[in-house]
Amino acid sequence: MRMKEMVRRTGVHERLLRYYEQQGLLTPDRLPSGYRVYGESDVETVRRIRCLLAAGLPTALISQVLPCIRADDDRLMPTCPDLLARLRREGERITHAIEDLQTSRAILDSIIAAAPPEDAGTPTSSA
Repeated sequence: MRMKEMVRRTGVHERLLRYYEQQGLLTPDRLPSGYRVYGESDVETVRRIRCLLAAGLPTALISQVLPCIRADDDRLMPTCPDLLARLRREGERITHAIEDLQTSRAILDSIIAAAPPEDAGTPTSSA
């Protein structure tokens, strides 16, 4: 299938498909004219990429993880022995990022709470 059909089937914009190709996540065949040709397996690959991105994995890690993931019904399952430990480390990284964001939010909330009440008729100045 050509690019437009791939976009229709996956819901992923052409630019993202090209980006996935640049990152080594997707390898469509090329016609002599240079046009990309995708196979049915590429549709599933894009779905896996989207799922792993939604899980918070960076594309550099996805390129390493993708060959070790298979679909089982509607969920992805690891197939390589060392993959589970890598995914757990990534989960820990995400947990730390969430904790840091919660700390930042608490600090911001305390600053906002310390502000004097705004006069409804006076516009606020922006910094």
